[in-house]
Amino acid sequence: MILKEYKIDFIEALIPIYDQEEIESFFYIITEFLHQKKRIDLALETNFLITEKELEKWSSILAELKQERPIQYILGETEFYGLRFLVNENTLIPRPETEELVELILNENSKKKIPNPKILDIGTGSGCIAISLAKNLPDAEVFALDVSEKALEIAKKNAELNKVGLNFINKSILEVENSIIPTTNNQHSTTLFDIIVSNPPYVRNLEKEEIKKNVLEYEPHLALFVEDNDALLFYRKIAQLAQKNLSENGKLYFEINQYLGKETVELLQNLNFKKIELIKDVYGNDRIIQCTR
Repeated sequence: MILKEYKIDFIEALIPIYDQEEIESFFYIITEFLHQKKRIDLALETNFLITEKELEKWSSILAELKQERPIQYILGETEFYGLRFLVNENTLIPRPETEELVELILNENSKKKIPNPKILDIGTGSGCIAISLAKNLPDAEVFALDVSEKALEIAKKNAELNKVGLNFINKSILEVENSIIPTTNNQHSTTLFDIIVSNPPYVRNLEKEEIKKNVLEYEPHLALFVEDNDALLFYRKIAQLAQKNLSENGKLYFEINQYLGKETVELLQNLNFKKIELIKDVYGNDRIIQCTR
């Protein structure tokens, strides 16, 4: 069958569920995944044929898309900051807004040029932030912490895939005692970090109605949601730990709930952080905070 002809059936099957632009995106992502062909290649090879076996793979993926399962989980991988990452239901799917966070950290570091910076990523998930920073700051020592062992398994595979060395920590940040983040077997040994970054759970239960089915039913709730009555729980705990574990003038970076920018800034002000900056994402939403100890 000619792939261009199959595209018509593919779009018709999904148009009741997704918009045209998203379906087109799915089609070209799958084309590159199954056939190693980019959009420009198909434009040049208008009669590109797919075999019966390949058609079966397309049909299987299409069936899962009809159930609104995320394309990244169907294929088992995604791209983030120009790198390939494995993902599954134990890890959040990396978002473009988080790429903006990585870009900000890299730009800030290029200005200050900290020699051999020590970086901690809290709630690393797939490892997208930690690995992207390690890949672009080869002299950095990067630590990646997560409460989920299964998420860390994926993060370790992603570190190998992208050929970077990370220090992994399996710990709940809420259970860290004495304000010391355990980076070694010696629980009383303190590592001072130049950078601490986190994209912690920040979606309130009251916001669930805004969440699409493909996120709500498939992505890990542990990494997404917080209780309505204490939405800044993770920010407060991480900021308190940063007071003890950041070097003097060290930087703290957060990805935040777009509706709680003002409240998050006030939290950091009350904890005596300096140079607090609230930054909007490409969509115009409050999304990133950076500040200095």
